[in-house]
Amino acid sequence: MIDNNGDGIEDVTYQFKFRTKIGNPNTFLYNTGPISSLTDSSWNVKQFYSVTKVLGPRRSGTSTVLGTNLSTPPVNIGPRSTPNYIDLANAAINTLSDGSMIFAGQRDEAFYVDLGSIFDLATLRPFQNLHLIPTPAAPGVDTTKGFSVHTIAIQVSKKQLTANSSTPTDPLNKNSVVGIWASASRRKATILAGDGDDDDNGQFDEDTSPGIQTGPFTQVSRLGMPLINEVIIPLGKKDVWNTVNPRFDSQFLQYYQTPEVQKLLPILYPGVFPNLAGYSKPRADLIAILLTGIPSGIVPGFQNFTGSVQADYLRLNMAIQPNTNSPNRLGLIAGDAAGFPNGRRVGDDVIDIEIRAIAGVTLPLVDPSFTPDGAAALVGDGVDSNPIQPPNTSPFLTVFPYLPHPVPGYEHSHDP
Repeated sequence: MIDNNGDGIEDVTYQFKFRTKIGNPNTFLYNTGPISSLTDSSWNVKQFYSVTKVLGPRRSGTSTVLGTNLSTPPVNIGPRSTPNYIDLANAAINTLSDGSMIFAGQRDEAFYVDLGSIFDLATLRPFQNLHLIPTPAAPGVDTTKGFSVHTIAIQVSKKQLTANSSTPTDPLNKNSVVGIWASASRRKATILAGDGDDDDNGQFDEDTSPGIQTGPFTQVSRLGMPLINEVIIPLGKKDVWNTVNPRFDSQFLQYYQTPEVQKLLPILYPGVFPNLAGYSKPRADLIAILLTGIPSGIVPGFQNFTGSVQADYLRLNMAIQPNTNSPNRLGLIAGDAAGFPNGRRVGDDVIDIEIRAIAGVTLPLVDPSFTPDGAAALVGDGVDSNPIQPPNTSPFLTVFPYLPHPVPGYEHSHDP
């Protein structure tokens, strides 16, 4: 969903609906032989989807179907079942009726992060010798290496997203910025299938209830900026946060003003963050970065401000040209305005960027009296890029859908 005028209400929505078709219900096999094409009869569990574009509110706006019966590729099983997987995946890249490109299917999990360390009392392996419970410093471990995920990727022209249907050229023009987020919805009511003996008489009921889902769709999860749901929003608020629309995010303001991680860093790393420990003002820098966008005048020549409505958006200034020659994984905090938090490139190290922001590197932008601790510009999880694994020859693809091909289930490796 895209908000292109800053009012907190979606103006453009791309909706995806999936259905699964089982070819032979009398086998447990996903495929009964090598899969050579997207129509191969040996592939037993196929999935198809439609794409609908909605202008205005997603539930009541004007809808246009852009594609139907689009095929997803099979998962990358191994050399016998999917011997030419790249060809299968490429065949599932489709062009919609408005010229946009679309892909839905399995991809390599390219979100590189040391989750095992971070969720062990906020340990950062390269700095764990400084932790309250110290162990020798060590390289980071990429928890997601060798895993695959299901991805929906869409490539659209900029003018389809702006409020005035133009291609932005001025980075300081408010119309150059859009707010983007995704959500998943389910039917409001679910009736579970019967147990085969609905009337409890001890006999199997031939007409036992099959179970149904009915009613209007309702939102059950959402995602804008990375790590908001995981790290900023506390456990007791996560369900509420996931069900409400971003325009109501002001109710969670306190968790942005003084994030829990900000409080924990000086405790878990004694003596490393004394300046951060002494800072008691609300974090205006984080509110700008995460809730409103950065206004003009904070970073010279840059802004991604969507307005006063506080909302969890991934904000993108579309007038800033991509940095294809020397992108910096640390994005804007390293002087690369084409990177996070100006949108999110697949190679951006959002973990290190957000940790360093919370640690205080961005505070002087709004409070010149604050001096970041020396460690603030150095902390990170020690995982700085996506590893290369077959069938890939580079960390990311240079063409749509950009995320690498999934590693085969038959043979893949994880970090130890």
